[in-house]
Amino acid sequence: MDLITTGYGWEFLFRYVHFLAGITWIGVLYYFNFIQTPFFGSELGGQAKSAMTRGLVPNALWWFRWGAMFTFLSGWTLVLMYLGMDGLSLGDGLITRILTGGIMGTIMWFNVWFVIWPAQQVVIKSAEQIAAGGEAIPDAPARAARAGLASRTNTMFSFPMLFFMGSARHLDTFNNGTNDTVYWIVALAIILLLELNCLIGTGQARQKYLGSVSGTIHTGLLATVVLYLVGVGLNS
Repeated sequence: MDLITTGYGWEFLFRYVHFLAGITWIGVLYYFNFIQTPFFGSELGGQAKSAMTRGLVPNALWWFRWGAMFTFLSGWTLVLMYLGMDGLSLGDGLITRILTGGIMGTIMWFNVWFVIWPAQQVVIKSAEQIAAGGEAIPDAPARAARAGLASRTNTMFSFPMLFFMGSARHLDTFNNGTNDTVYWIVALAIILLLELNCLIGTGQARQKYLGSVSGTIHTGLLATVVLYLVGVGLNS
């Protein structure tokens, strides 16, 4: 009964929910970017795109956005529990590492609910109108491009986000709370610059590093290495 009668039991339950929701969210994110989008670019995929947009995509987006929501809520609940029950402070290295990943996760959550989902609603409605013999929504292609850029941005962020979450309890010498102010200035500047491309970037900017699956993966890995070196360099 310790699972429901102790604070540490509840901490484990929230972590379990966080894992399940996160796997669901990131799994669907990778499906969209590594499987569905390249398929839509093929001849067969182009023929199936309208039917899939009206039939499969809405269901996938439901799991996608609610996976993001439960990951977001359970993650920040865990942070508050760590700060309260475990006696950790904002200057603790573990909290620094968790917050680095959590900030990227929060940006990803924001992109899902306030960029991708609103844009995809327009895309889906446009496909439904065309299938019913009506006119396409003029804004649909631009909204689809914005949703695609946000989705690629989230995929890119997922690499450093998962690295920092995984390193929280396993890399004690990395981001150990030393020089936190300088670290946060540099790390947040890098993270915000990457996000700004999602919010205001053009199609040309996207092609620089997020125009393909391989480019997105390489950019995500590069961002992970850069943020890691920033943390190591400020703690050496």
